[in-house]
Parts: sequence; structure tokens; C-alpha cells
Amino acid sequence: MNKVILIGSPNSGKSLLFNRLTGLQQKVANFPGITVDVGTGRLRALPDTELIDFPGTYSLQAISAEEKVAVEYFEHALDDPQVNHVLCVIDATRLEKSLYFTLQVIRDCECHGKRVTVLANMIDVLDSHDITLDIEGLSAALHTPVLPTSARSGKGLEAVIAQLKRSAAAGEFIPRSHLIDSPDELLRGTAHQLAHRYGPRGDVLIKTQTRLDNFFLHSLTGGFAFFAIMYLLFQSIFTWAAPMMDAVETVLTTMADLVVPLIGNQVAQDFTSDALFGGIGAFLVFVPQIFVLTFVIGLLEDSGYMARAALICHKPLRLFGLTGKSFIPMLSGVACAIPAIYAARAIDSPRKRLLTYMAIPLMPCAARLPVYTLLIAAFIPSGTVLGGLVGWQGLAMFAIYFFGMFCGLLVTAVVSRTSKDHYTDLPFVLELPPYRIPGLQPLIHNSWNRSKHFVSKAGKIIFTVTLVVWCLGYFPNYGTDLGASWLGQIGRVIEPLFAPLGLDWRYGVAIFTSFLAREVFVGTLGTIFGIENADENMTPLVEHIQSSDMTIGSGLALLVFFAIALQCVSTMAILAKESGSGSLAIKMFAAYFLLAYIVALAVYQLAGLLA
Repeated sequence: MNKVILIGSPNSGKSLLFNRLTGLQQKVANFPGITVDVGTGRLRALPDTELIDFPGTYSLQAISAEEKVAVEYFEHALDDPQVNHVLCVIDATRLEKSLYFTLQVIRDCECHGKRVTVLANMIDVLDSHDITLDIEGLSAALHTPVLPTSARSGKGLEAVIAQLKRSAAAGEFIPRSHLIDSPDELLRGTAHQLAHRYGPRGDVLIKTQTRLDNFFLHSLTGGFAFFAIMYLLFQSIFTWAAPMMDAVETVLTTMADLVVPLIGNQVAQDFTSDALFGGIGAFLVFVPQIFVLTFVIGLLEDSGYMARAALICHKPLRLFGLTGKSFIPMLSGVACAIPAIYAARAIDSPRKRLLTYMAIPLMPCAARLPVYTLLIAAFIPSGTVLGGLVGWQGLAMFAIYFFGMFCGLLVTAVVSRTSKDHYTDLPFVLELPPYRIPGLQPLIHNSWNRSKHFVSKAGKIIFTVTLVVWCLGYFPNYGTDLGASWLGQIGRVIEPLFAPLGLDWRYGVAIFTSFLAREVFVGTLGTIFGIENADENMTPLVEHIQSSDMTIGSGLALLVFFAIALQCVSTMAILAKESGSGSLAIKMFAAYFLLAYIVALAVYQLAGLLA
């Protein structure tokens, strides 16, 4: 099979172009560090050709850990005899920045006898402002084909496919050798000259970006806009997802009413009702919130605002020993800690990368979202104030999310000021991408795929845990007395550990199983409460908690406990791999568990005094 490499700098539209050419929906973001994996897919127009999408990099002289991944993969791929073509994507609106990297790519490809085609992407932006790019002149100067493209509109993709077809039929490539002996210093000067000679004329794009930056980066308006956007992000988790959550719950209830009576065997009927619909179903209800959360974060990334948020956060984050680049991995951790740890590769400073690793597990990831939603719905009233603009539950979600973030910052501040290590430090350098209107279709596809991936990844664990929990709770007395079951016996063994928080053995069991995955907590409780009420129809898990003896102090303590502790096994494994230290992951797990317990106990005692 023929292989084609797709390479380019961050924010050049490379990943969206990959999606267009292959039909896949890969993540597109406007900040280096979001896309760290090598994507592959077959070209729709050339099924026998595989397109390989490399992480974005500014130069073949790698600085960040992410750029090292891109450069290493690229150098290895050039030695692959199946690779017969390299597509180098440049940002037509920022030609000089892209051309230096492009000249490096052309030079290395010529040394390995690989054909190169340069794709001048975002040509639609130039067209909309009546700005021109001398494609023919640039192509002649590079001695390399240059094709104008627009990944957003699809313009020029037919020419790209035609070029690849001609390349496949042309046979062996004979390099022109005009750059083989050129050092990087000479290429940098050449890039400046080529951009000045053939680049677009006019400063319309710069003026537009400057006007917006004057607002979003202003000390007053920028700070207000930042907090308003972050607040709307968390309010949307409840308001936008509510109809979808109601629909999922209705479907599950209807299916349970139809399926359970058709099962003749009593054990199978109890398992279907209590374990499947009661346990796994309780988790599926919260998937729409994960979809909405991913969608809104994608809007911020693709619009170009996320990099501005990193710049805004640099000064305050410096107080906690971090850098503005730490903001992106930390906010990515709101979706999932695993890609957030990968995203930390973009942090140039090894010391600040280590501190970011410490902060990420404390970010309120999407796996915690079902737990937060369950407890907030059980203990926080659903009323609104200010004419319905502010909901108490949304405000509580906003508060618990920022509590987790604050704990992460507090930990890094203490560690950065008290620890002495051998890690080096580097200055903060950040590119501000142009503002763009996000494409809704890729965002919707990405949110849908992220939700499916979340369910499929967590589903196996949840099903296994649910099956084990149900069996332990159902036998040996077939669910007649949960307290006398195997699960009840295990719960009572660990109950003294959580009793000071006002939690009985049922919540202790749910916390114990959530070490495998945070979201398992909801499924486990759904199974436990479902077994207790097997002779009744399945009712919302919230009602079971509200009708139990659990106090609001215990609910708040449990919220705080989950906000600090319980990084999952997958997070620990990835953290150990990326940091190169298994002991770091183990120490963080133990330290955060102890910290969570102490803070939760303090919250429970304080709530008792105020009650």
C-alpha cells in the first residue's frame, strides 16, 4: 500500500484537511499540544493510499516533547519505502512562519528521494479579503508544486488528489538537490525573502485580529470575558444537556418496562432490571452532558480563543509555579485526564510540565461529571434566580469545578516553592492563532465520537464492575437481604473508614469500585439501590439518595472527596508512562487520597456545626 505523509505547523488547518481527504473526524484545535497522536486513514478518492497525519510542529529542530514526537515519526517515515509523497501544509495567511518549516521539509525529503507538494491552506480567508498569494511564483522559487486549498470549504482538494495520482504513476523521483546542503540559518533567511516576495499584501487580517485582541486581552474587558465564558461553559452542561438527558432516561425506562416482563427466569429478570437498567442505565443518562462539554470546549479551541485564555492565565499561573501553556492541558483535563497528560508534551519547560502533571488529576474531568450531577441533583434545589438566568444547580457545578481547579493550583504552588529537583526551566513563548469561525459539523462529529469513545472505553469496566457488584449483592440469598449478602459483608469491613464522613457501607462500596473508573460510582449505586428495590419499578437514583439517611453534610463531603481524590487506574498508567516515573503516580495517588479525606472530614464537621 502506498503511504502519504501529511505534515505542517500547528493552526495550519492540517487536521481538518486530513478529515476532508479521509472522511475521518479527527480532533481539530487551535493550540499546539491538543493533537499528539499520529492519525491514519485511507484516502476516499484513492483507497489503496494511506494518509498519515503527524502532530503539528514549527520546526524540525524540536523543542517541546510534542514536537519531538512529530520529528521522530517524520524522520522514521522518510526511511519507509512505502512512503512516496509528502504533503506539507502551510498557513497562507502567515506565510513566513510556515515557509521556514516547509523549506526544512523539502530539504529532508530531497535527501531521502521523496516527492513534496506544498498545500497553501486557508486560501478562502485571503479570497474573502481580496488578498492574493503568488502561487506560481512561490512554486517556481521552491521548485516544488504549490496548490491553493481550503480545508474548511473543500476548495482545491480535487487538485490534491490529481497530484497524488500523477505522483504514483510517475515512478522514481529524482531530487533537484537545490536545498540539500542548506543549513537552517540560511533557510530562515530564505523563508523571509520568499514571504516578502510572494506573500499576500495588505494588513487587513492583522487589523482584524488586533481589534479583537484589544478586547479579549484587555486587563478589564478580557478578564470579564474570560470569567463570563467559563461560567457559560458550566451553565450549559445543565441547560443544554437537560432535554437529551430526559430523552435518554425516557428511553431506558420504556425499554425496561418492555423487556423485563418478557424474561421468565427470575435471576435473569432481576439482573436485567437491577444491574443493566438500574446500574449501567444510571450512567448512560449523563452521557449527553459529556457531549455538551466537549462541544463547548471545541468551540473555544477552534475559534482561537483558547490560546488567548492561555495568555490571560499566564501571569496568575506563574504565581502557582505554572505557565500559560499549562492552562490548555488543565482545561483539557475537564474532558479527560488522559489526553490532558498527553497535551502537556507541548510545555517546553520540564519542571513546569511536571507541575502540570500534578495539577491535571485534580481537574474536574468528565468521568466525575456523573458523580457531581447525581449529588448536586440530590442535595441542591433546582430553583433559579435573576429571572431564570442563574440556576442553583448550575452555580453549584460551577463552584465544584473551580474548587477542583483551585486545589490543583494550590498543590502546584506548594510543591514549586518547597521542592528541589533537577528539572530545568524554559521561558514562556506562545503563538496566537487567528480568530476563526468554528465549523459546526466537525465539532458535532468530534463531540459525538468523544462521547462514543467515553462510553465504549468506560462501558467494559462499568459492565464488569456492575456484574461483580450485582453478583456479590444478589448471592447467596438471591437479593432478599442486601445486608447479609457478600457485598454487604465487604461493605461493612470498609465502613469504618468512611463512617467519620457520615457514609454507610453502600457508599463505601461505590467509592471502592470507583478506583477503577470514577464514573463507576454511579453505576455501582444504581445497582445497589436497584437490588434493594427489586420488587418495584426502576426509579431515578436521585430519589433513592434523597429518601435515604444521607445528610447534606455527607453529600458535600462526598463532593469534596471526589473533587480531590480518585484518579483512575488509566490516568495513573498514562502518568507513569509520560513522566517516566511509576513512583510519581503512586505517590500522587496516595497523597491526593489522604488530602481528600482530610478536607472532606473538615467539610462534614463544619456542615454539622452549621446545621
